[in-house]
Amino acid sequence: MKMNVLTRTIAAAGISAIALVGVNLTLAAQAPSQPDQTQQDGQKDKKDQKAKPAQGKSQQAPGQQKRLPPQEQQARVQQQEQRTAQYRQHLDEQQRIAEQQSARLQQQKRRSQVTFQQQYAAGLHDQQVRIQTQGRYNYDSDPYFYTPSTYRYARSGRYYETNQYGADMLRHAVNSGYDQGVRAGLADRQDRWASNYQSSYAYQDANYGYNGLYIDRLDYNAYFREGFRRGYQDGYNSRYTYGTYANGHGTLLGAIMATIINFESIR
Repeated sequence: MKMNVLTRTIAAAGISAIALVGVNLTLAAQAPSQPDQTQQDGQKDKKDQKAKPAQGKSQQAPGQQKRLPPQEQQARVQQQEQRTAQYRQHLDEQQRIAEQQSARLQQQKRRSQVTFQQQYAAGLHDQQVRIQTQGRYNYDSDPYFYTPSTYRYARSGRYYETNQYGADMLRHAVNSGYDQGVRAGLADRQDRWASNYQSSYAYQDANYGYNGLYIDRLDYNAYFREGFRRGYQDGYNSRYTYGTYANGHGTLLGAIMATIINFESIR
């Protein structure tokens, strides 16, 4: 009898222990996992770092362009006004020289060269009219006058600085020179005249395509002649080494352009 009572007591105690373990396991499964404090602090630090702006970096808005100080902008405007006045006077003188040159070519019976020179002189006349009739220039709307210089180039042993708008005008000078040089070379070839690019009025004048803006006239002239010399050789020899000629228009090769104007970035 005592033995049966003891056996029942042990069995009941075992069942109670098993039930208690089951309850604890169920509660553990239902409780949400809690990250430790170190992990929480690390995640908070990362969020704070993302929210803070980078130290030491400019907060300039995207696309906003740096401008020259007002005094430097005004200096560019004054330089441009002087440049325009001088160029206007120079074009008046060149028109008279062009007429004299045309008369000489007619005496030499160089018909193709006469036609080329007349076309060249007509282009200069159009430039002259535009400069004489233009009203007050709106400098505030032209980014050249407030954009800092970004390029440096050398001419005749001296260095000059300009921005992208001046650089584009220099490239235009070289390409215009090449185009006019091809035409002049073709004309001399058709007239069966000896090759001599330096005797061409277009080479001597070297203002074709220049509107008086952004760069000095002498700079434009120098780079126009670099293009003209190469264009004349291609046109006269009917062998296009420095550029291409299609639909009556000559275009200098980009690789040749880079050797003529060796821009150095300064910003």
